[in-house]
Amino acid sequence: MNIAISSDHGGNTLRKEIGSLLEELGHQVTDFGPQTKDSVDYPDYAKPVCEGVAGGEFEAGILICGTGIGMSIAANKYKGIRCALVHDVFSAKMTKCHNNSNIIAMGERVIGAGLAREIVTTWLASEFEGGRHENRVKKIADIEASN
Repeated sequence: MNIAISSDHGGNTLRKEIGSLLEELGHQVTDFGPQTKDSVDYPDYAKPVCEGVAGGEFEAGILICGTGIGMSIAANKYKGIRCALVHDVFSAKMTKCHNNSNIIAMGERVIGAGLAREIVTTWLASEFEGGRHENRVKKIADIEASN
C-alpha cells in the first residue's frame, strides 16, 4: 500500500516510529515531515497528505500532532477525506469498517508508540464493510458536495 504520513513538531517522534512500522509491514511510505523539532503549523503538514489521498496518489494517510485534534480538523476540510482521530484499537477498526476512513490522526502526547503501532496495524488490516454503511458514507459525500 502507498501511504503518506506527516506530523507537526508535536508528533515528530511518533511519526518516525510509525513510518518505520509501515516500512516493516512492506508499505511504500512518503514522509512529508517536518524533519526538525522547530515549531510548525499543523495545517501546512496535513495539506500534502490530504491532497495526495484525495487525489489518488496515496491509498491512505496518517497524521500526527500533539493531540491529533488539530490534524483531524484540518484534514476533514479537504473534499474526499474521511479522517478519524483514534487513540484506541477498537475505534481504529470501526472507523475503517463503518466509515471507510482514508486517513487517521493520532496524538503523540496522548498515546505511546506501542499502542500507536497496534492502532495503525489494526486500521490497515481492517476493511470497509459496505452494506448499510455505504449509504451513510455517501450521505457524508453529498453534504461535502453541497458546500
